[in-house]
Amino acid sequence: MGDVSTAFIEEFDASVKLAYQRQGSLLRNTCRRKNNVGATKAYFQKHGKGSATSKGRTGLIKPMNSDHTRVYFTLADKYAADYIDDLDDMKINIDEKNALRDTAVYGLGRETDKQIITALDATSVYAGSATDGLTKTKIKTALFDTLYSNDVPDDGQTVCVIGWKQWSELMDITEFKSADYVTSANLPWIGNHSAKKWLNVLWIPHSGLTVSSSVRKCHMYHKTAVGHGSGEDISTEIAWISERDAWFVKAKMSMAACIIDTEGVVTLRCLES
Repeated sequence: MGDVSTAFIEEFDASVKLAYQRQGSLLRNTCRRKNNVGATKAYFQKHGKGSATSKGRTGLIKPMNSDHTRVYFTLADKYAADYIDDLDDMKINIDEKNALRDTAVYGLGRETDKQIITALDATSVYAGSATDGLTKTKIKTALFDTLYSNDVPDDGQTVCVIGWKQWSELMDITEFKSADYVTSANLPWIGNHSAKKWLNVLWIPHSGLTVSSSVRKCHMYHKTAVGHGSGEDISTEIAWISERDAWFVKAKMSMAACIIDTEGVVTLRCLES
């Protein structure tokens, strides 16, 4: 069983990582990332604003003395595991290994996004009220009156993650749905998931956002304002359990998310009733 197990592990591990990049987390790449964290607790550096100064001829240049702070996060270990019965391939019409791979990928992907969404939910800067849906007024308040007023750069790295109800409301806005305003060049895809660039913001529909009392929390943020750290990316282990006559397949990861700069995040509360 040893040689078979080794080959099985290598193939399964490669396919899980490929599938995770293609079908797993929707939000991980929208954050500032720190990989290969070598401790349970780690941090992102946060740099404050600096101001330019003048100097006289041959005079000394005054340093900016900008603030440098650290935002800490604690890694969480997560697992996705199950058994593959040795005789299942003879009895069912699906590839059990690939089915389990997809189950593990989706589970770890949801957990990755849940970490990011939980961090976003903890912020308390809101745009508009919670008594209506996603409107142009609410969008303009979040983007122009909040983020850009906080000197968040208009550099194409701002993201707005919304629910599917809010996506349908966007489809009623001519400037969002019409090709006269949003060309094919602004229609990126995240794996097999649709997304759209509008107002220089990447709009991503997501089914996992928090909803309470028919109000869904949507979030607009700049990539540098949200951090996601990884101590161990997805790895897999496969072991033969003789007494079960089955393979035990385990995928695991050690990751966490945090808010680096609250001025780069704004929450849009949208009524869905």
